[in-house]
Amino acid sequence: MLAMRVTLDYGKTGLEVELPDDRVVGPLHIKPAAPLADPVAVLHQALANPIGTPPLAELARGRKDACILVCDITRPVPNPILLPPILKTLEDAGIPRDKITILVATGLHRPNEGAELDELVGPEIARNYRCLNHHGKERDEHDYLGTTERGVPVWIDHRYTRADLKITTGLIEPHLMAGYSGGRKLICPGIAGLDTVKVWHGPQFLEDPRADCGILDGNPVHEENTKIALMAGCDFIVNVCIDGKRQITWLGAGHMIKAWETGVQFVADVVKVRVDQPLDVVVTSCAGYPLDTTWYQAVKGLTGALPVVKKGGTIILVASLTEGIGSPEFQQVMRENPTLEGFKKRIMTTDYFVMDQWQLEELAKVCAHCKVKVFTKGIAPDVLRSCHVEPTESVEGAIAEAIAEYGPGTRIGVIPKGPYVLPYLESK
Repeated sequence: MLAMRVTLDYGKTGLEVELPDDRVVGPLHIKPAAPLADPVAVLHQALANPIGTPPLAELARGRKDACILVCDITRPVPNPILLPPILKTLEDAGIPRDKITILVATGLHRPNEGAELDELVGPEIARNYRCLNHHGKERDEHDYLGTTERGVPVWIDHRYTRADLKITTGLIEPHLMAGYSGGRKLICPGIAGLDTVKVWHGPQFLEDPRADCGILDGNPVHEENTKIALMAGCDFIVNVCIDGKRQITWLGAGHMIKAWETGVQFVADVVKVRVDQPLDVVVTSCAGYPLDTTWYQAVKGLTGALPVVKKGGTIILVASLTEGIGSPEFQQVMRENPTLEGFKKRIMTTDYFVMDQWQLEELAKVCAHCKVKVFTKGIAPDVLRSCHVEPTESVEGAIAEAIAEYGPGTRIGVIPKGPYVLPYLESK
């Protein structure tokens, strides 16, 4: 049997695997999109001729201070490219450097400090500008802006809400709940308080079938955080799309909704990949570092593959898991819920809540549909079993087991870059 060698995104190094060539559908890749030859020049052009707003220099003139939101370390946003022209524009427009705050939109993730902050924004910016982290669990660092019609209390970091000029940066890519990331997501959940996120990420939103990758129309998660972001206000965004090598393929700036929607149109054309019938097995990743460092984040690799796996099929995931399970709260919710069925009943019928439980809710959707096998060197097999999945010593071994189960006609899909690809079913 001929073997196909494929490198899956895994940690910082990748993982080469052998797949039976005659059974593989794919590899499923995003469509080619030429990286920008000179992204800095494109950025300068975008700042001067934005989508749906006056130029950034004009918006900045006369403002006393500014707050710029950036994604945390779990998102590979090219901040060292984006921030210098933005910062120069603000200072040239008269905003003093000591009145500019770069706020890391951690959501409910841990702070990014030291070497991580240098990696995030670039060492020179980390040394010469006020760079702070959002702390989602510290209510006194947030302003209460009201409650939405759907009952979400809106608490947003006051370092942003009280800023005279509000700017967000970000990356547009498929998102397992909100359809696509970027735009409004820097505000909610990026700098939202726990009291906001626990309702917005609750079952009333996540159990809606439209709260899924690539879906915006009727998606309550997307609709709600857009409303929350509008309540907080945003004067200007700079968003990018990237390719598999993390080179910028699209860059847009301007109005929080109009500029973001332009980027969504671009990325949707690139990331969607048609599969003509459900697959028995999908081999996938969580796009490598920095997305696959915890089990919490790695769940996104599973949800991304779910649309093309047959009922009762198998997803084989590779993830480095170098930082283990995830936050203390996520570890707690895993310990307190030994079965996914019991967990699902608990959140649907009681007021049970533990921060980060929404990722276990997403995992429950996957495990109700198919089997999950995971290859990692980051955590022990018994720990993986406590995560409701089956450990495997190799991708090749897991495939051999699947072929023995599903028979000689087994169809195997492979998605080397995991959730950066948006596979969907559509017959010819």
